[in-house]
Amino acid sequence: MTTRTIGALAIVLASAYCFADWQPAKGPLSTRWTKLVSPKNALPEYPRPQMVRKQSLNLNGLWSFAITRKDAAEPSAYTEQILVPYPVESALSGVMKRPDENNSIWYQKTVDIPAKWKGQRLLLHFGACDWKTTVWVNGQEVGEHTGGYDPFTFDVTDAVKESEAKITVSVWDPSDASWQPHGKQVKNPGGIMYTPTSGIWQTVWLEPVPQSYIESFRLTPNIDKGEVSVVPTASNAPDGAVVEATVLSKGQVVSTSVIDVAKGGAASVPNATLWTPDKPFLYDLKLTLKAKNGKVLDQLTSYFAMRKVSLGKDAEGRTRICLNGKPLFMAGFLDQGFWPDGLYTPPTDAAMVYDIDMTKKLGFNMARKHVKVEPARWYYHCDRMGLLVWQDMPAGDSGRNAESSANFGKELKAMIDSLYNVPSIVMWVVYNEGWGQHETPKFVKQVKSLDKSRLISNASGWTDAEVGDIIDWHVYPGPGSPDPEPLRAAVLGEFGGLGLPIKGHMWQDKGNWGYVTMADQSKLTDGVVDLYRGIHLLIGSTGLSGSVYTQTSDVEIESNGIMSYDREVLKVDLKKHREAVMKLYGPVPKASAVIPTAQAAPVTWRYSFEQPVGNWMSSKYDDSSWKLGSAGFGTKMTPGSVVRTEWTGKDIWLRRVITIVKGMKNPHLMIHHDEDAEVYIDGVKVATLAGFTTSYTMVPLKLALKPGVHTIAVHCRQNTGGQYIDLGLVDLSK
Repeated sequence: MTTRTIGALAIVLASAYCFADWQPAKGPLSTRWTKLVSPKNALPEYPRPQMVRKQSLNLNGLWSFAITRKDAAEPSAYTEQILVPYPVESALSGVMKRPDENNSIWYQKTVDIPAKWKGQRLLLHFGACDWKTTVWVNGQEVGEHTGGYDPFTFDVTDAVKESEAKITVSVWDPSDASWQPHGKQVKNPGGIMYTPTSGIWQTVWLEPVPQSYIESFRLTPNIDKGEVSVVPTASNAPDGAVVEATVLSKGQVVSTSVIDVAKGGAASVPNATLWTPDKPFLYDLKLTLKAKNGKVLDQLTSYFAMRKVSLGKDAEGRTRICLNGKPLFMAGFLDQGFWPDGLYTPPTDAAMVYDIDMTKKLGFNMARKHVKVEPARWYYHCDRMGLLVWQDMPAGDSGRNAESSANFGKELKAMIDSLYNVPSIVMWVVYNEGWGQHETPKFVKQVKSLDKSRLISNASGWTDAEVGDIIDWHVYPGPGSPDPEPLRAAVLGEFGGLGLPIKGHMWQDKGNWGYVTMADQSKLTDGVVDLYRGIHLLIGSTGLSGSVYTQTSDVEIESNGIMSYDREVLKVDLKKHREAVMKLYGPVPKASAVIPTAQAAPVTWRYSFEQPVGNWMSSKYDDSSWKLGSAGFGTKMTPGSVVRTEWTGKDIWLRRVITIVKGMKNPHLMIHHDEDAEVYIDGVKVATLAGFTTSYTMVPLKLALKPGVHTIAVHCRQNTGGQYIDLGLVDLSK
């Protein structure tokens, strides 16, 4: 046996021992997919479905690992191992440590380069690495990258010696202690902020390419012209080179077009099958780089969809979001993209698919990807499964200084460039709730210059700069809606947040929260369904174009997911939830005001701040000693209130005699309560409402109100924060 053979055997045995020895760290919570992850099975799928070549080498698996002081040299010894691509803070990394702004993270792995790759260029790809990354191959620095969410590539051909590449990676990630976009990652997680992700968190892979190769391309469908624009970028392409674009449908050639490398061009897609959430049809695309003499230099495969997103008018002339030229209501989850075992990194490809599949099963056609960018395969699954995406830019401390502003602009461009070809993305969201918001018109203009084919929301919730295509409110629990404008559609970018901790499925046992805590799964289902009844009305009454429910799953101490954080418990009744959501895409009900609220005009009620004696809710009760006041009642700083009579105490009792001229077949309360409220009609309790609203919502009444005189009696209790009570009656057409 030769020395080389002995050495190779020792490496094999050592690797086998390491694989057998590796296991996830014990985190607060695991998922059903945790046990499927191993050094041999760490996200092994090809990571870039829209740009596929036949040969590649996935480098996920065990790497040598160390943490040093920020400015320290490469460690002389790597004392730990980490499972790439799971972040160092995650259980699935096997490390579960939290480096900070004073640390550098080091990775190292030696790779055997396949002999058949000889003579080709060698590209080292990173799906994402947070935040400042420096890479060496065989001791030679090959590149540096800043950015936590975008893919990057280094040509390492000249650094590779013979058939071996020792790859060394150093990463510095200050999370929220510096000036880069970081989404919801913070050093001290709590509330709506979560555990950070540092270092490599998406797939790393090697790819051989010819000396002349297609570096990138932009695809823009045009359903009006029946074509798709193809703008390629080629590396080291000879003069006169072209890209041959072949469009295929279910394996059959649709068209073949010759694209000028320097100018770009278009491929014909006649009689196109349009992509919709119900029928997410994808065309295959083969791109072949050819020399002037016809010699094939490079070839790859991709896909695209023929679809168009735009603004248009409905029958009433209100601005709507349109897909393929027709108004389409978009309803979905606020999707954080966090996992208890992998944090930013989903444990497996199947786990990603599960979230998308459940989103669709629950009736939704959209997800708002919240201040995070996902691995490319997540978008691929949205493309093929038919889930529209509103894509947020990850937030940060932007605008505090020139450095933070530059980082934000650079990473905003990188996000759009890297995701430009994704069919399911129909909207870019530049800011969330003013987090780091600055120079909004400038950045909206930048986004529009990068992508004229999608809609732009300048800010989701509260901090509208009156630019872009969307006006967006956040109302918890809601619902509520802004009015559409001549050039902007109206959406409810966040609402809901009804909380329900599920014992045994929480990140921690105590201290969990939701915007409103529900008693059990039945009450949660009823609460969510009621919210969607309100959404349905807003589609017709105000012209609402989209709604985003908070949220897909619990995240860390947040208990306001429709699923538990480990995805083991669906907290609502699937059938009832789906039925409520599916109604949003159908005929819109119309509400006729029978008894007006304070929104319409001053309305007089009898009221008392003192506990009434006797049967105060009865129509026969003598309330002549009660005070007279105009609704609504409360404090003027309460969100969504129309206060005409101040109420600052703990409790208020209200009574009003009404006359109904025409019978109500489908009566609903139109009510804004902050907080707990009980409503009686003619002495019969018709509604018990827990928590608070921040706008007027509709509550169905399970009775038929006949013409005549009736008495409405209300008790509202203030617990904390703002306070307000007002209500009226509406008849809802079915």
